[in-house]
Amino acid sequence: MTRIVTRSAPQRTVWQLEQQGLHPLLARLYAARGVTDKSELDYELKSLLPPTALTHANDAASLLADAIEAEAKMLIIGDYDCDGATATAVGMRALKALGADVDFLLPDRFKLGYGLSPEIVDVAAQQSPDLIITVDNGIASLEGVTRAQQHGIATLITDHHLPAETLPDADCIVNPNQPGCDFPSKCIAGVGVMFYVMLALRAELRERGFFADRPEPNFADLLDLVALGTVADVVKLDRNNRILVSQGLKRMRAGRLQPGIAALFKAAGRDARKATAFDLGFLIGPRLNAAGRLADMRLGVECLLTDDPARALNIAQELDNLNRERREIESGMQEQALALLETMDIEAAAPGVALFDPGWHEGVVGILASRIKDKLHRPVFAFAQSEGDIVKGSGRSIPGLHLRDALDLVAKRAPGLLVRFGGHAMAAGVTLKAGDFERFQAMFAEVAGQLLAPADLTRTLETDGPLEGGYISLETAKLLENEIWGQGFPAPLFCDEFEVEQQRVLKEKHLKLRLRKGNSRIEAIQFNFSTQPGHNTRAAYRLSINEYMGVENPQLMIEHLE
Repeated sequence: MTRIVTRSAPQRTVWQLEQQGLHPLLARLYAARGVTDKSELDYELKSLLPPTALTHANDAASLLADAIEAEAKMLIIGDYDCDGATATAVGMRALKALGADVDFLLPDRFKLGYGLSPEIVDVAAQQSPDLIITVDNGIASLEGVTRAQQHGIATLITDHHLPAETLPDADCIVNPNQPGCDFPSKCIAGVGVMFYVMLALRAELRERGFFADRPEPNFADLLDLVALGTVADVVKLDRNNRILVSQGLKRMRAGRLQPGIAALFKAAGRDARKATAFDLGFLIGPRLNAAGRLADMRLGVECLLTDDPARALNIAQELDNLNRERREIESGMQEQALALLETMDIEAAAPGVALFDPGWHEGVVGILASRIKDKLHRPVFAFAQSEGDIVKGSGRSIPGLHLRDALDLVAKRAPGLLVRFGGHAMAAGVTLKAGDFERFQAMFAEVAGQLLAPADLTRTLETDGPLEGGYISLETAKLLENEIWGQGFPAPLFCDEFEVEQQRVLKEKHLKLRLRKGNSRIEAIQFNFSTQPGHNTRAAYRLSINEYMGVENPQLMIEHLE
C-alpha cells in the first residue's frame, strides 16, 4: 500500500520568495523544501563553506605541502565506486598540477575488498610510497593504518563515512563525521572532502610562496568531477552540496569538462550542454560504476584522468558495454529474487529482509537490494558468494532505519557474527561467513523490527500536490530541469486526477498513456508498470522532456498510478 501526502508550503514563505523575484511555481516548491530566503539559492562559489571550517584540513595541507617540498612519493588509495573514482581523479589532477610525485591504487573488490586493508597496504608497499592518502575510505581501517606504520609509511585519511568508536592511528584524519568536527555539511561526499583538502593545500602553498615563480592552478576546473561523485553517491544535497553540484553542471553546460566526462555523455547519448543532476545520477554515474562492479575501477579512473579525447571515448565505450552487461546480470538476478519473494507473503514480510543466492554477482548485489527494497518497502540486504566460505552483502534502507546503526547493534548483540561492516544511514555493506547467513537473516529482521515504527513500513510518497494546467508545458519542464534537485532535496513530484484517453503497453513492461486534465492533454509513461488504470486515475508524476527526432515535448513520468 502507498500513502500519498502533500508537502506543506507555508504561504507566507511562498509570498516572500515571490516578492524576492522567484517564479511562483519555484517559490512554492522551494518553500516546501525549507527554503525561506532567495539567498539560500545563491550557488556561487563565494557561498561555499570555507576549507578552514573542516577539522584538520589545514593539518592535512601542511602534511601534503611538506611532502611536495620534500619530493616525497605519494600514493592515493581510492574506492571502487563513482565517489571513490572521482575523488581519486580530483586528488591526482590537483596534486600533479602542484608538481607532486603521486600515483593511485584501487582495491579489487573481489580480492582485496573495501578500504585500506592490511592486504592492500602490502600491495602499496611494493611501490615504496612515503605517504598513503585515502579517499572515500579509511575511517574504519585500524589494521590497515597499523600495517602502514609497520612499513614506515605515513597515512592521511580523507573520508566521509561514519566512524566506529575507535579511530585509526593515522598521521592526519579529515572527515566531517569524526568526533569534534563541527563542519556544518556532514553529508559532503568523499570527493567533496578531497576537493576541500586540495583547496586547503593550495592555500597553504600560497602562504609558503610556492607560486612566486609558477602559475597557481584553478581547482574550480575540477568541479565537474566533484558534481558527478556527489550526485552518484546519493548524499543529501544540503546547500553546500548543491553549490558544488550547481558549479559542476554550470561548467559541463559551458563545455568546460574533463574529456572523460564528455566522453561518458557521448556514450550515454546525452548532450553535455544540457547536463542535469538526473544525468549524473542515472546515466553517467552508472557507466562509471560498472567498471568497479564487473571489472577494475582503474579503467574508470583512467577515463577521468586522460586528456586525450579519443582515448577517453574508447574507454567510455568500454564502460558503456560493461554497463549493458551489468544490466543483463542484474535483470537475471532480479528475476531470481522476485521468484524467491513470490514464495513469501509480502504483506507479512519481515521488517528487515536478507536474501542470498550463491549464483549472484558480488558486484551487482547493491543494485539488487535497492530494487527489492523499492518493491517491498523494507530494508534489504542481498548477499553473494565471495572467496572461500565468505559471503558479502550490500544493503539499502528505508526512512526510519539507519542501516549502519542497525548493523552496529547486530554486532554488539552477536560478537563475531559480522566479519566486517560499514556504511551510511541508507546504504551499507557487511561480510559474513557463509554458515552464519541464516543467523544474520534472523537477527537483522529482529533488529529492524525493533528500530522501525509500524508506520515506517507503509510506503509514503511525498508530492507537491497538483500542478496547475497552465504549467504543464515545455517551458515549465525546462525551468524545473535547470534547478538542482537530488537526495534530501527532491525533484518536484506532482499529484493530479486525470481522464485516461489512451493507453498501451510497450515492450511488455512500459505503460504509455495519453491523459487529460481539463482542456490539457499530455503524453505520459510509466516504466516497469505493475497495474493499468481505469478510465480515470490519480497519478503521482514528474514533468519531464521527451525528445524524439530533434523535437521536444513535455511528458509526464509516472511514479505511481491509482
